Amino acid sequence: MAEGTIEQERRICIIIPCFNEAENIAQLISSIRCYVPLASIIVVDDNSPDGTADVVRGVMKRDACIDLVVREGKGGRGSASIEGMKRALDEGADIIIEMDADFSHNPAELPLLIEALGEYDMVVGSRYLSSSRIKKWGITRRIFSKIANLYARFMLGIPITDYTNGYRAYKREVLEAVDFDRVVRAGYVVLSEVAMDIFSKGFKIGEIPTYFVNRQRGESNLSLDEILSAFTSILDLRRRYIGLL
Repeated sequence: MAEGTIEQERRICIIIPCFNEAENIAQLISSIRCYVPLASIIVVDDNSPDGTADVVRGVMKRDACIDLVVREGKGGRGSASIEGMKRALDEGADIIIEMDADFSHNPAELPLLIEALGEYDMVVGSRYLSSSRIKKWGITRRIFSKIANLYARFMLGIPITDYTNGYRAYKREVLEAVDFDRVVRAGYVVLSEVAMDIFSKGFKIGEIPTYFVNRQRGESNLSLDEILSAFTSILDLRRRYIGLL
């Protein structure tokens, strides 16, 4: 099916959580438009001091399919994603995609995520499939990320290789079934918890290869506390969800 036809038949919404992404956000939106030109875009900005929201407002003057949510303070990527998901559901989206604002997630892969939803209910762009690639990561970060994902899979048992990459696509009915009030809303552990909630309800989760590139502009928003929280919170997720499987 042609890309334009897919977008016309199924309303697609892309959620972009942001904090201090003024250098990237306008270019990212422009790139997204090359691959899914009819998609709506929800930017959730945590009141970035670098003026990210003002940049988005400027883009909105020439693109009516952008929605901006500005939150008070830095609530973290996880809660920003959830707020965007709720907004996308309220706006009637059939397919909801989340992605980072720093170009670590390649917009050219958006049609592949959408296509994979023909087979799965949720799709993850995985950095750990045989044909995936990671660029500009040091050896320490590669090892830590790999160990964290192996640990999460051992503890939670979801049949995916990448629990911590936030490049994901969901069917509407999947997110409608998620109990967002039950989800812990802090840091990157939300990615694992949403996947756990979805898996515990019998939905089919799949993966596609991704070409992951470490950010080239701006500074990373991933703190050491968030890394440690994502690691230690896996035990809590197992305790709270494993009885549902």
